[in-house]
Amino acid sequence: MLCFNNGRIALIKVKTIDEAFMEQKSILENLSDKVTLVLQKYDELKSENETLRSELMTLRSQSGGKDEELERLREENAMKDLEIEEIVNKIEGILS
Repeated sequence: MLCFNNGRIALIKVKTIDEAFMEQKSILENLSDKVTLVLQKYDELKSENETLRSELMTLRSQSGGKDEELERLREENAMKDLEIEEIVNKIEGILS
């Protein structure tokens, strides 16, 4: 196509309808591929998140059991300390 601008002649290439359509199709295919990749990554991350959430719940449950056991052992230790103190007092009473 010829175009006249301020007395100058310029040759401008005009895309055919088929060329424009193919370019748009290529852009849409590229965009579609990228959306597909994003959706795949989303599914992977969602699955990983579910796995981590399940693992976290398991670890919290185990932690709760350990906390209960730790508290029980502290109570036992306190009782043993009282028993030792009573024995020491008896020994001191005998020796004095």
